[in-house]
Amino acid sequence: MQQPLLISVPEELMDEAPPSKSLWQYISAYWTMLCEMYYNKLISHWILLFLSSMGMLVPFPASSLLSRLYFANGGKSKWIISWVSVAGWPMIAIVLIPSYFFLKVFPTPLDLKLTLSYVVLGFLSAADNLMYAYAYAYLPASTAALLASTSLVFSALFGYVLVKNTMNLSIINSIVIITAAMTIIALDSSSDRYGYITDRQYIIGFVWDILGSALHGLIFALSELIFVKLLSKRSFLVVLEQQLMVSLFAFIFTTIGLVMSNGFHGMKSEASTFKGGENAYYSVIIWGIITFQLGVLGATAVVFLSSTVLAGVLNAVRVPITSIAAVILLHDPMSGFKILSLIITFWGFGSYIYGSYSPAKKEAPRTIS
Repeated sequence: MQQPLLISVPEELMDEAPPSKSLWQYISAYWTMLCEMYYNKLISHWILLFLSSMGMLVPFPASSLLSRLYFANGGKSKWIISWVSVAGWPMIAIVLIPSYFFLKVFPTPLDLKLTLSYVVLGFLSAADNLMYAYAYAYLPASTAALLASTSLVFSALFGYVLVKNTMNLSIINSIVIITAAMTIIALDSSSDRYGYITDRQYIIGFVWDILGSALHGLIFALSELIFVKLLSKRSFLVVLEQQLMVSLFAFIFTTIGLVMSNGFHGMKSEASTFKGGENAYYSVIIWGIITFQLGVLGATAVVFLSSTVLAGVLNAVRVPITSIAAVILLHDPMSGFKILSLIITFWGFGSYIYGSYSPAKKEAPRTIS
């Protein structure tokens, strides 16, 4: 399944970062900030933030496990599982369209540049989903989730090149750490695959997972660039509009690919031979559609209610959740090297978050409309 597309606050809308501080000063500043946030926000805000956080931590791992379950129980089409990732785009519209009426606002006007930008992002997202589908076809879900965490590395690199985001020692350190963690998995491939997966298939899944993560990092940077260049204000509705349009075009491109590969007709054939029967097959498909889009909505809400930093933290937390759930529910192989890689990856996430955020930074004002 595709990684969540999170829209960060452009650095042009922030103040310059203060001089470097000690770890204790950072901890003290964080604690002060959290206390101020707690007392300044209504209880309804914290309830919504909690529900949105759960919307990231539960549906996204569930969608990853369902993707692996599809292939493990007899599903074969990468196009079908790619289509599942975007077929739930109307769920975003169900949230967005009524908001226009309740808030009495109009949609963001679509000019040629913005429309073409959404088309390009939609095409890249469709390709990204297909790459991840190959990963889940040939790799254990725990391994696929770990490899997909490299999208953070590529997001940092493409963000630095395209959007001129900051690249400090902590972020460089996180890139090195996560790369080392992926190298450990590659060296431990002999104990990290199912018996029916060949060496060639494992390598294909590994390579496509890394390439999919690289493409996802590019999509993230391009999304932020579009936000800086073409969308002048940051608001919940604008972010939802971008998610909706990109998902819609990704759905169109994926549906074309599915039709050309005779995928819809193949669904009926797969359902008849699926382990557990047709009901189990369509349950996996439907719940895959629902869980992924719930995760997208949850991530969007977290970005608006809190920050991209919290979204990044939750994105890091869901990696071990997915891995542990895959070991328990799908009996994924879990060697000592994979556990070490998981710990190192989590460390890399922490280094990235520490390096990319300072409590003293002032965020751009947020609005709903």
